[in-house]
Amino acid sequence: MGLLSSLERYFIYAPRKSLITTPAEHGFEFESVKFRADDGTLLHGWFVPKPNARATVLLCHGNAGNVSYQIDQIRLFQNLQMSVFTFDYRGYGQSEGKPCEDGLYRDGKAAWQVLTETKRLLPERIVIFGHSLGGSVAAWLGKEVKAGALILQATFTTMRQIAKCIYPYFPLRKIMRSRYDNLSNIAQANAPVLIVHSADDEIIPFEHGKRLFEAAKEPKEFLQICYGHDEAMRSPNYFAGLKAFLDKYLPPVPQVESKNTAPA
Repeated sequence: MGLLSSLERYFIYAPRKSLITTPAEHGFEFESVKFRADDGTLLHGWFVPKPNARATVLLCHGNAGNVSYQIDQIRLFQNLQMSVFTFDYRGYGQSEGKPCEDGLYRDGKAAWQVLTETKRLLPERIVIFGHSLGGSVAAWLGKEVKAGALILQATFTTMRQIAKCIYPYFPLRKIMRSRYDNLSNIAQANAPVLIVHSADDEIIPFEHGKRLFEAAKEPKEFLQICYGHDEAMRSPNYFAGLKAFLDKYLPPVPQVESKNTAPA
């Protein structure tokens, strides 16, 4: 059983402990944030503010690397006039512990609490974004809280279904404990949903994205992009598609009236 458990972890998680860069090396101001999940696990993330931000993105990265591999995604959301909070799951980067399904959900909830309780951001001005495995964390969190919007990119329906696709001749799906039932979770999401998927995705078949879209409640949108699993930003319609969705569903940024202090 220990061998099978190790095999399952190997299939799902590919953490990197060392950070390869920081936002400061790319011209971004940032805050290094230490926080704890409700089981006491110490976690780490980066908060990258944007002056006059329209909203804040809670960025849930994929199964490989750590926060330092998210610079391009941070830059994209900054260009969309958004602050970004990206964090490492337990066992990734500077976060303690070992990754597991329940643990990743706890980590996502703790990151949400950093934004809503520590930084006191309004939930309707938080966008939950998840890529690949991070889409599982985002989908689960999306049914637990009421965010401004929920975006899943290159995400699978369930862990057992994607195991069946990747290892069709090995019965890993029959012994897996991890469920990551994104299909069920997205159906219970409490925010406008955007599903982003590429027909060229070489890891998560396009059909998974379509099934997630079908399961989601209205309001929902589907953005079909091109290129591979980790190449969304190469797709010419990616930035415009995200912007159109955010423009449609996020509340407008309050306008601050300037006071005329000139003498009468």
